[in-house]
Amino acid sequence: MSRTILVFGGGYLGEAIARRAGAEGARAVLTSRSAERRRALEASGITALDPEDETALADAAAEAHAIVVAAPPDERGCPGARVLLPALAAAGAYPDWIGYVSSTAVYGDRAGGWVFEDDLLNAASIQGARRVRAEREWLEAGPGLGLTIQIFRLPGIYGPGRSPVDRLRAGSARLVRKPGQVFNRIHVDDAASGLFASMARPHPGGIYNLADDEPAPADVVTEWTARRMGLAPPPETDWTDPSVSETMRRFYLDSKRVSNARAKAELDWRPAYPSYREGIEAVLAQG
Repeated sequence: MSRTILVFGGGYLGEAIARRAGAEGARAVLTSRSAERRRALEASGITALDPEDETALADAAAEAHAIVVAAPPDERGCPGARVLLPALAAAGAYPDWIGYVSSTAVYGDRAGGWVFEDDLLNAASIQGARRVRAEREWLEAGPGLGLTIQIFRLPGIYGPGRSPVDRLRAGSARLVRKPGQVFNRIHVDDAASGLFASMARPHPGGIYNLADDEPAPADVVTEWTARRMGLAPPPETDWTDPSVSETMRRFYLDSKRVSNARAKAELDWRPAYPSYREGIEAVLAQG
């Protein structure tokens, strides 16, 4: 029987996980509350289900050898924990591996300094604080249910369809300046490969930063991408300008450099795109 990976949260990362699962001879099942999104996933050959369908979700959870929780938390905590933990307990199911996808927002602002997994958390946003709470939910639930839980803290994810290349082509890119601000990013395929590396080497309670090797300011990345595409730099915009979306503005609240040393040492993982340059080149190559 082929291995099955259940991904609670069938978004951008979920699709990348499904692609990698297929390449490794496994099967992925993704969840989405949106019927339109489920139809789109099914049309691309990915099995999708409604997380509010308790029977279907319980069956998928019981069958899965690994579960990835990639849905963001809400004001009540982690939606994956609310439905998956009772389903697993009721079914007496014990998947080999459960990974919760968190965010480097849990560290808060470090004034450009390095952060490591054992550092104290200091989330500076509501979203970051919710991630802290969701991490705790999973880490506290795991031992009591005999589950192997790992936490993965990711910075901003980019890749085909979601990168400076796409914003420059659409004419929506802005050269957002914030002196001294720096952060990591990660290509979506590197994020997926990090999760699979952990599945091969489970560490109960393990916490890992999955990030690239070269933190860089956003304006530097945008300018480099524009030059690589033979385009003039986009208009300059202050990070507080109303034209900068709330989602993008959150990236500018914190300045830090994220260490991925533990993931390299314990999971034998290396990003295929160690800096934004290799990642952007890959996006351009994929058209």
